[in-house]
Amino acid sequence: MTLASIISFLKSKESIVFNAVIALLTVGGQQLFSFFAFSCPCSPTDNLRYGLAFLGVPALLLFIVGIVFNDNTWRLFMGTTYDVSIQEISRQSLLIKYKLLCFVLGNILGRSLVAPITWLAVTLLNGVYYTCAASEYANVQRYDILKAMSVEDRRRTLAQFPCPQLVLSNFTRVREEIVLELKYQSQVSGWLLVACVTLLFFIVLCVGRCCSPLTYLHLRYWTSYINNEQVLFEQAMDQHSRIFALENIKKFFGFSPGSKKISEIRIPSRLDWKAISGLDLLKVVNQDYCHYSLLQAWADEDIDDGKMIPIDLEQTTIEVPPVQVPPISITS
Repeated sequence: MTLASIISFLKSKESIVFNAVIALLTVGGQQLFSFFAFSCPCSPTDNLRYGLAFLGVPALLLFIVGIVFNDNTWRLFMGTTYDVSIQEISRQSLLIKYKLLCFVLGNILGRSLVAPITWLAVTLLNGVYYTCAASEYANVQRYDILKAMSVEDRRRTLAQFPCPQLVLSNFTRVREEIVLELKYQSQVSGWLLVACVTLLFFIVLCVGRCCSPLTYLHLRYWTSYINNEQVLFEQAMDQHSRIFALENIKKFFGFSPGSKKISEIRIPSRLDWKAISGLDLLKVVNQDYCHYSLLQAWADEDIDDGKMIPIDLEQTTIEVPPVQVPPISITS
């Protein structure tokens, strides 16, 4: 199996590989987090808050981060539609629009839930957080030594079970049994979560493929096209922005960075420097165009050439770093 075939296979399974990498990073982060940060307070009421905080808060943060760093989120919020009157919107086009919206939302939520569900599953399978949170609510019906205690004393004693150094010697065996039972409950809950999520993912995948108007090969082609289009668009966008920026810089200084044949340079005036100084905020010029920076706004103004000074590069030693603009080759 060659390297090219491996790369091609990974590209075809990009979504699965991405989700697997996120899951592995979450597992590693959870293990480090548990080792360095988690320390059960072993106190009534505090145990529940502390354990639930370590279970839920990281999962919530991972979910929010997953939504924020998903490009489709901002495509959905910042995207615009064509100006079409209400009369021209047919019922079928509205249905297609809502289907597309549901598909995009499902894609965003699906990718964003990978990390938090992995966190919850791993922490439940580990059992440490659950044992801390649920220790004071453990079932004590089988232990007469605990049943004979008052409610407050029993809760205080059970809350100390996650910390073996705080438990009295006559409670050692009881503690070990209760901790094992809590870990059993936690691990069963973790496997149930994994099973439910896996089954739900399988059902959603099957329903989505059955409702898709595309065949299997057509769907693979569409996915390949979208990926290639995005890569080529990023390259073209980078080159376009470089060329556009070079033109504005050339108008300000009289030459472009990397130019080897420079016969004269422009000396910007105080008003020129003042015009391009300040915060670079996006400014809407009209319905079609924007100014992306103060330099571009200055370059778009109808101004004179300013003061030009001729130079002789042969007698001036200047090391000019090359400006690399990636070439684009188009084959027909």
